Amino acid sequence: MNNCESEEIVEAANIAISNLLPTKSRSLYDIAYNRFKKWCAEKNVQVYSENVLLAYFSENAKNYKSSTLWAQYSMVKSCLIIYDNIDISKFPKLIAFLKRTGDGYQAKKSKILTKSEIDRFLSSADDKEFLMIKVGLILGIAGACRTDELVNLTVDDIEDVGSSLIVKIPNTKTKIPRIFVVTDVGNMLELFRKYLSLRPPHVKHKRLFLYYKAGKCSSQPVGKNTMGKIRSVVASYLKLPDVACYTGHCLRRSSATLLADAGVDITTIKRHAGWKSTTVAEGYVENSIENKTKIANQFLVGTTTSAITKTVNVSESNIPSNINFENCTKM
Repeated sequence: MNNCESEEIVEAANIAISNLLPTKSRSLYDIAYNRFKKWCAEKNVQVYSENVLLAYFSENAKNYKSSTLWAQYSMVKSCLIIYDNIDISKFPKLIAFLKRTGDGYQAKKSKILTKSEIDRFLSSADDKEFLMIKVGLILGIAGACRTDELVNLTVDDIEDVGSSLIVKIPNTKTKIPRIFVVTDVGNMLELFRKYLSLRPPHVKHKRLFLYYKAGKCSSQPVGKNTMGKIRSVVASYLKLPDVACYTGHCLRRSSATLLADAGVDITTIKRHAGWKSTTVAEGYVENSIENKTKIANQFLVGTTTSAITKTVNVSESNIPSNINFENCTKM
């Protein structure tokens, strides 16, 4: 401890440092850091040089794919800065090595649900068995929702204004909710209201999604595992091939792809789903056959490239009718 620093200042600094790592995933950071420290102890490493980090990640590269290596690097980097005041982001050879591990690697992306598949499930699946799944699918697609966002959605987050639902997705970091609207298309609002009407009067919490069986809701809230199965339940019911390929990002990818196929520009898609990075948003958009067909038809009728790539007026585009963009910006 610096003699000029009081114990109070040191304690305050330690508390601040302890809050630098993400709260939700802090345990993962500690595991990655401790694994690295254990490896260093086994190798009698005293100084965390670039060669040491190269040797460590070179060994890990034999067992892990590129995306996992980058995740481990990010967590070890953060911990070394916080606990050891060492910045490994300034190790150019290490960065070059990690980039090379990704050569030829293609991340597996979730399959998407098409508009016709979504409509078919909503219209044909029996409400007595699938009503909760239907409501989760509607909100998940309309709002490009993550699984945990659906799990934590409360009855207070949804306002039924008659002709539509105004849905607010809370943001714990910015405190500014992400908003989307579900309009009265088909029987979507009817399905939501039917499910809400089955809510037992004695439920003490406000979580929207409750366990549902044989046409009745219990008071127990739906957990992340059950909510995460929505896409596979839909795919299984529709007898789609490769059900296991409809993974956790299915609803967000499906939503982004429906919007892209409708001609919505990437800026609006980012705003709608809450993405900051254009690259990340583009990664969620499936390069669908439907979109390729539209482009091919545009070429066949003599449309120029500039006309194809121009920003589409949202109000005039062929947007899936259950998604409204007038209120999708952050308030």
